Amino acid sequence: MKALRIAFITPFSPLKGGIARFSGLLREALCRMGYTVFPVGYRALYPAFLFKGGAAQAPVPDDSCCSDARLTLYNPFTWLATIIHLRRLKPDLLLVAYWTGFLAPLCYFLRRFTGIRVVVLLHNFTSHESFIFEPFMQRVLAASADAFLTLSSAVSRELRAVLPNARVLELFHPLYLPQTAIPPRAEAQRALNLESGAPLLLFFGYVRHYKGLDLLLRAMPEILQKEPSLKLIVAGEFFEDPDCYRSLIRDLGISASVDLYPGYVSPERSELLFAAAECVVLPYRSATQSGVVLQAYGYGVPVIVTPEGALPEVVLHGVTGWIARESSAAGLVEAVAEFIESRGELPKMRAAVEEYCREFSWESFAAEAGPFLESEALRK
Repeated sequence: MKALRIAFITPFSPLKGGIARFSGLLREALCRMGYTVFPVGYRALYPAFLFKGGAAQAPVPDDSCCSDARLTLYNPFTWLATIIHLRRLKPDLLLVAYWTGFLAPLCYFLRRFTGIRVVVLLHNFTSHESFIFEPFMQRVLAASADAFLTLSSAVSRELRAVLPNARVLELFHPLYLPQTAIPPRAEAQRALNLESGAPLLLFFGYVRHYKGLDLLLRAMPEILQKEPSLKLIVAGEFFEDPDCYRSLIRDLGISASVDLYPGYVSPERSELLFAAAECVVLPYRSATQSGVVLQAYGYGVPVIVTPEGALPEVVLHGVTGWIARESSAAGLVEAVAEFIESRGELPKMRAAVEEYCREFSWESFAAEAGPFLESEALRK
């Protein structure tokens, strides 16, 4: 059989965010399996005016590393150009990344006007911040997809509740490994001008309401009563006004213990932050899975998560991290207290994290996804 030719429709670098990074690594892994994977990327996803905090995807420059960035999600004229391109390219299969209901019409047009089978790589089935038309968009997606790849059992359950007969391959979120050698924690803390030896928690990634940063901040006064030297670093782009969080920090009297770094975090800065951190906190109100957990694990750093979506599926409580009793400030206080009490066990936990993650490789993901994609391409 000839090598499978896949058109992968998804954000790619230099667009920012976890899905762009995921897509680039998956494409590389599928290519190593012998498949031909054509990148069909986005020039932009959302208009900048939608985001009060300024966290929007900038247009892709002409010298982008993704040479086929032709889609703008909010511009249907680019959908038409992409459809023409795909009909000329004639891949065996379309692999389409999906994480929000706003993508459903695009999926429908791709399937309807190319005639090429579509496998949806389902990061989320229900948007983190749902909207009134989401049930309709889910029906549109159902009419557009021939099969699905999911990254967690939580997403698979949501999908099957709406589409019980869907063909689904349930996989996992692979590990994000550091691109360079990890600096020693003390060295990373000095580079960040942090007090050496103090407990350091890290909240990393986009700041959106569902990610619960405000819950973590409201937990901090009680946490600091238990460990006054503890420091929290918040690093990432804000989809809301950062001043709202600054005001909350001042009102809670925790300014000396919380550092905000709003804006894009470069790979070099990310490396220092994860190397310096003793624990990464994900205080989410809702979740499916999160690449931040796998990024923390790549640095050998344990995590604290709330019991939302698939987050508990990838944390061994007391071994690779801690699962809060509930998604609240009180639940986070208890989980962070467990972390503080276990600081002497952190070297052992780092070894446990490394051992736990051996099975979450990109090669393993591609080895399972590849035969499924081949079988879907052969269906009529």
